[in-house]
Amino acid sequence: MTAPIRPGRLRVAVLSFAHTHAASYIRHLAGRADVELLTADPDSAQSPEGELRGAAFAAAHGAAYADSYQEVLDWRPDAVVICSENSKHAGLVQQFAAAGAHVLCEKPLATSVADAELALEAAAAAGVRLMTAFPVRFSPAYQELRGMVRAGELGDIVSVVGTNNGWMPSDRAWFTDPELAGGGALVDHVVHCADLLDDLLGVPAQRIHAVSNRILHAQRGVTVETGGLVTITYQGGVIATIDCSWSQPASAPTWGGLTFTVTGTKGSVRIDPFASHVGGFDALGAAWLPYGADLDSLMIDEFISAIQAGRQPQPDGGSGLRTLEIVKAAQASVASGQPVHC
Repeated sequence: MTAPIRPGRLRVAVLSFAHTHAASYIRHLAGRADVELLTADPDSAQSPEGELRGAAFAAAHGAAYADSYQEVLDWRPDAVVICSENSKHAGLVQQFAAAGAHVLCEKPLATSVADAELALEAAAAAGVRLMTAFPVRFSPAYQELRGMVRAGELGDIVSVVGTNNGWMPSDRAWFTDPELAGGGALVDHVVHCADLLDDLLGVPAQRIHAVSNRILHAQRGVTVETGGLVTITYQGGVIATIDCSWSQPASAPTWGGLTFTVTGTKGSVRIDPFASHVGGFDALGAAWLPYGADLDSLMIDEFISAIQAGRQPQPDGGSGLRTLEIVKAAQASVASGQPVHC
């Protein structure tokens, strides 16, 4: 059965400000008339000096703040958005699902397949909805591509090439901590393209071969992989590659981007969801002013509207588990130097 929703505004809590998307989620939730927002970031005391987190972060974004997760539990939220360090995702899913809260969890769902499975089991046992944060799924360009594939306009899909390249997330030190993040660029950037592949193809991966290196940012003492390439063979024969590097220079005017090229027997389509912008130069140098759909906003809309309607939001926890399985297989392939069969 599904956990009931009380009439009136939904009580939604943002748990942790560790992830860089927390500010965006807070902004979109705070702007909704149908949401009452509370935030908490009790682990902020362990973050390095200079990172804006905790009560100061909440105040900077005009959000109500609780000092502990227990205070949030006492508040009885209808739903939570988990933005903690990756290694803490599964535990928070289990804790708040058991309290009856629906969950939107940042990617990856966990840092191990076993923990991701426990998160799914906890949500199912509590009768709450679990959604994984894959905002690129909501890109109008991807939705149009998906429609073309579903309509057979590209024929039988033969191959897919995905790229997800960006800045190294240096504003949050935990992103390069192998214990807290579960890895580097493979963990951070493979999952978005893997989710689009999961949704588009609807079949499991059969064979994964990955390589990675630490050449980029080596002078900064980074110990996790900063560049990688993953090749995936899917059931039915589709071959996909994902370039998942932190290769965007710090001097670039934007964080990076994602591209996705699908080739079939009748044609090929390439999308670039983050390309729309006004470019030029200002007093600080090169300028990049994006416009178009706000994918975080569309994802939050899906989460809230699904809860209100009593349906499962997409991408669900199963999507998070399957994409994590690809990441873990890629890591195993890097470690062995051999393909991994799923």
